[in-house]
Amino acid sequence: MAQTPSPDNLVQSIDYTPPRKNWLDNVPPEFRLGNFSYPAKAGELESFFGYEGAKEWSPMDEDWQLPENWQEIIYEGFRERLEKYRSLKVFMDICVRCGACADKCHYFIGSGDPKNMPVLRAELLRSIYRKDFTTVGKILGRLNGGRALTQDVLKEWFMYFYQCTECRRCSLFCPYGIDTAEITMMARELMNLLGIQTNWIMGPVTNCFNVGNHLGIPPHTFKDIVDFMVDDIEDITGKRIEVPLNKKGADILFVTPSGDYFADPGTYTFMGYLMLFHELGLDYTMSTYAAEGGNFGLFTSQEAMKRLNAKIYAEAERLGVNWILGGECGHMWRVLHQYMDTMNGPADFLSVPRNPITGTVFHNAKSTGMVHITEFTADLIKNNVLTLDPSRNDNKVVTYHDSCNPSRGMGLLEEPRYVLNNVCNQFFEMPEQTIREQTFCCGSGAGLNNDEFTEMRMRGGMPRANAVKHVHDKHGVNMLSCVCAIDRAALPPLMNYWVPGVDVTGVHELVANALVMRGEKERETDLRGEPLPGKED
Repeated sequence: MAQTPSPDNLVQSIDYTPPRKNWLDNVPPEFRLGNFSYPAKAGELESFFGYEGAKEWSPMDEDWQLPENWQEIIYEGFRERLEKYRSLKVFMDICVRCGACADKCHYFIGSGDPKNMPVLRAELLRSIYRKDFTTVGKILGRLNGGRALTQDVLKEWFMYFYQCTECRRCSLFCPYGIDTAEITMMARELMNLLGIQTNWIMGPVTNCFNVGNHLGIPPHTFKDIVDFMVDDIEDITGKRIEVPLNKKGADILFVTPSGDYFADPGTYTFMGYLMLFHELGLDYTMSTYAAEGGNFGLFTSQEAMKRLNAKIYAEAERLGVNWILGGECGHMWRVLHQYMDTMNGPADFLSVPRNPITGTVFHNAKSTGMVHITEFTADLIKNNVLTLDPSRNDNKVVTYHDSCNPSRGMGLLEEPRYVLNNVCNQFFEMPEQTIREQTFCCGSGAGLNNDEFTEMRMRGGMPRANAVKHVHDKHGVNMLSCVCAIDRAALPPLMNYWVPGVDVTGVHELVANALVMRGEKERETDLRGEPLPGKED
């Protein structure tokens, strides 16, 4: 594994000088340790996709051991998708290469590589479309911006479409509304037809389908993890809570990403959910089968996304719940908000979600039957259901990172802020052009949160870190909150690298710290076991 350069050396290595050679000249990418993710294992491709003939390979190899008819496979797959997805053909045709998106990508900002400009990254695919799927391109070829599909082009695809986090920030600035994330998704689908996939994506996809979560945690281990958390909650609050699993006939199925119950700081967010539900006396259940809200199928193929989304609804129907409550996750919510209806929905066997505590009906979730946890908690706070003591978070100066998929992908902007302003006394926003719809990505989404890719993650996360540093220096911010499990995994190393002294939290960890539970003992610590303000001695 490559050694990640120091922050100073990384910044000094960024060069925005345009290369002398035309990108159409098929300059092969330079694969080196630190700028690519390890390939998927052949067995995982075979078990999930039924892909036969997958071989072990490395991007650094000269020969990728492609099938003899690999070009034909790509052409046929491309043709099929152009016919199936009208949006793809529109996105291939309407770009005028104005460059409005060029400097909006965090990976271009952090690398200086022009092929990480969204417009040029899309051209890597669009050039093949122009050459082989347009009449003018077939005649004029390169004069029309077309290129022949070679192995070097395929290597470019792997390099740069796996340096895109599908965050869609570029799309916000595109005058034509081209969704570059959709282009990345299609390019990855085409590569997937050849067995070209990454291990960090394919492993979770396979685990989720076979076992129920990305990490491959079996049901009895999941129960053990929950029991450990219940013990910790009792130590902190004096309250013993029960967590229902696989309970039939409950009102609500609660689904959250496995990152919330596997590793810190997500575990504290998960404890916050459990404490909140207990305090409400909520009639809910969790499932050991649908024990994963995240959907890495979004980074793999439409087929994988659909299959993984379906398991949540299959379990909701099997358990006979009325509606679904979803935890703090990123891509789960883009899949739910933008793809669920056409892939698996509408979920007409579920009721329109209704908060049993306040009576609020979430009409916005009618077709999916699924409500975001911050919508739910904001409604509780607005209706004065909870007893909160925000002074318990007074040792935290908080800012908020708008996770890309819930913010740009589903418009969840005000609810998390409303919750935070009711559970914290010290909350400061980052600069306006770096939050809400214009939020910068963590740099590790879309299946790029792996150790071998650390250098590129630090490059891609630099714009977000710069905004955090601004409020850290100006207001003393020491806590970065978010509503995404990938963020809770990716942002701590990013902060340690760029802004030491800033920690990362989920919103519902802060909710649980402030939550005054009926019959609780006098609390001495927060969920992390650290002294509450005034309890340091």
